[in-house]
This record gives sequence, structure tokens and C-alpha cells, in this order.
Amino acid sequence: MATLRQEVEAGAAGLDAAALDRLDGHFARQVDAGRLPGFLVAVARGGRVAHLTVHGRRDVAAGLPVRADTLWRIYSMTKPVTSVAVLMLVEEGRLSLDDPVDRYLPSFAEPRVYVEGAADEVVTRPADGPVLVRHLMTHTAGLTFGFYHAHPVDGLYRAAGLESSVRPGAGLAETVDLYASLPLQFEPGTRWNYSVASNVLGRLVEVVSGQPLDTFCAERVFGPLGMTDTGFHVTGEQAGRLAELYGETGDGGVRPVPGLPLRGRPRFLSGSGGLVSSAYDWHRFTELLRRRGELDGVRLLTPGTVDLMTRNHLPAGADLRAFGSRPAHDEPGNDGVGFGLGVSVVIDPSRTQAPSGPGTYGWSGVATTTFWVDPGRDLTVQFMTQVRPRSSHTVFRDLKRLVHEAVAD
Repeated sequence: MATLRQEVEAGAAGLDAAALDRLDGHFARQVDAGRLPGFLVAVARGGRVAHLTVHGRRDVAAGLPVRADTLWRIYSMTKPVTSVAVLMLVEEGRLSLDDPVDRYLPSFAEPRVYVEGAADEVVTRPADGPVLVRHLMTHTAGLTFGFYHAHPVDGLYRAAGLESSVRPGAGLAETVDLYASLPLQFEPGTRWNYSVASNVLGRLVEVVSGQPLDTFCAERVFGPLGMTDTGFHVTGEQAGRLAELYGETGDGGVRPVPGLPLRGRPRFLSGSGGLVSSAYDWHRFTELLRRRGELDGVRLLTPGTVDLMTRNHLPAGADLRAFGSRPAHDEPGNDGVGFGLGVSVVIDPSRTQAPSGPGTYGWSGVATTTFWVDPGRDLTVQFMTQVRPRSSHTVFRDLKRLVHEAVAD
């Protein structure tokens, strides 16, 4: 086990210490008000951690503090890891971004697209073309989530027992086949809809590599990078460092809620949201991306592949709000933000809700974890807490604004 530590003073890294104090104070007040149980925030420039703060509790009832070695459910921050795994296989020539998915997952042959109707009266038609690997990587495949309640196909997912992306008791292979049996919301490649696509990618990794997803990630990604606290479950030794998961209450407070079944290897290995990680490990992963595929002499991807991953793949000028499936993605936070291969990418900073450098990329998790890499400022940021919000909140927007104010040069 390794623990993240501050490596350089803020001023030496071109950061304003007073502004960073304001950042800490802002989130400490949310902890004191009961809106967050606790948090960890880390800011690095040029790969060196220049600011690291922990505050509050990882378990409120037990009085256990957040520490630098606390473990966090990172949920959808799993998706960039799955994308790296797929891109490693692409570089090895074992698949291509333009391969039809049904070449490896036959259940995706002959996809059908929603036309009209609901429930048992849904009308579909054959898709004009196949679902491609790149459609999964960019969330343009026509897949969805059952919890959106925004489109009749979302309702078909719920009816199939997929409101939480997996039918209770099912494994990854069975679940992916179930996705494939349902109609697509739209013609592949024509719109953006954040979806279960990364679970399909996880299954693709299994089929192409011949290894379970957790084994592939452990042997090919986490092991080489020294990410010893990252995986799809926690060991007995790790369990005491895992933060409690909380949900937001109606009055803005938090209460414990059920989370990922991390005690023991899960039957469903989610490439979409199944990982637990530490601040040290996640810093290692962001460093791999910032350094364009190499860290401490270990190269997982070529620079060109990381550049491809972190470049916008939506049509020219289209952001997540314009190209996204409405009403699920018609929100101000999607202005000026495009999407790469598993990460969001800032394409127009003048339209983003919070200050962002052009080309900044990253992603967030449903328990209010987030990270980003700003290549122009040689800056990486991660924020960890464990709160599933009831609705949209300002944590990410506030964090980006406060970090922006702290960048002195």
C-alpha cells in the first residue's frame, strides 16, 4: 500500500496558496453543515502533488476520519480505465475501433432501432448499419440507462430488470446479451447518450483477451502502474479503509445508503462503474494519461493513442448538449463539452459552466468523485467523497472555479 503525499509547495508549482485555502474552506464548510461526510482533494502540476487536503469523516457514525489512504467507490470513473484496456487491445491489433461489435459479441448482430410506441407496443426497424466499437467508446451506440425515465427504450430496460444496469444475480456476459436484445434509441453514431456502453466494452475485453475483466485490469493495468488498492472488490485488509457510502436527504443532509457489493469478488464485473480506488492509485492513473501513455518506464499506450482517446469525437462544433439525447442531456453543464473515447473533452471554454482550459479531459462518478487533466496548464485534479446526490449539485462546478482561481501562472 502506498499513500499519496504532497511533493512540492503550492507556490513552487505556480499555485496560489491563499486560493487553495479558500478551496479547502469552501468544502470544509459543507462538511461542517452536514452536506458532505468528508472529502479528499489533490492538485498536481507537472506530475508533482502541490496540494493535498483531507477533511471530515469516511464513516460518520464510527467517527473514522478521511485519510490519504482511504478507499473510494469511483463508480463511472471506471469508464476511462475500461477504455484504456480496450485501446491496449487495439494497439496489439486484436480489434479495431471500426470493427462491428457483433464480430466478437454475436448477440449484437442485426440491431434494431426504436421507431415509436411504448411497452408491449414498441415499433422497431432494422438499423442501417452495425454498432461499432467506436460507438461504444463514444456513447453513440444507441444504448441507454433504465433510470433516465426520458425515453420509451429506457422503460424497456426497466421492464427487463435493468434499472441499475444489471439484472439482480446476473453476470457480465448475460447482462450484455440482454442489452443487445433491446432496441437502440437511435441509429448508431447519430447522437450521444451516456449509457451502459462501457459494460459492453468490459465484456469485449473479456472475449478478445480471453481473461475476466478483473484479471485483465489487474495484470495489464493496475499491476504495471503500481495501483495496488484498485480493483472490483476489497480484501479483508483493505475493508477498514473503505469509506461509507451516503445518499443526499431531502433537507440537504446525508445518510448511509447501500453501495457496490465490494466484500468479495462480484458476479457482475462492471466496466462502467465497478471499481474502488485510492487517491494514490488514481494519481498514478491520471499521470499515465497526462504523460501520454507512460509512467515510470512502463508504457501502456502510445502517445498517439492517448491523444486519440482525449480528443473530441463528436461532430465538429457539437457538444454534449447539442448532440446529446434529449431531455436527458439538455443541461447547462454540457455546454462547450465534447466527448472522446471514455472521457469528456472541453472544446469551447467560453461556453463551459465553470472555467476550463481547452482540451481539458476527465470524468466523474455518481458518488461525487471527479478528476480532470488540463494539458495546457500541466494540471491534474482529483476530488473524492462518497455522496450520491438526489439531484444536480454544485460540487464539481465550485471545485473547477476554485482550482481555476488558484492557478497563478
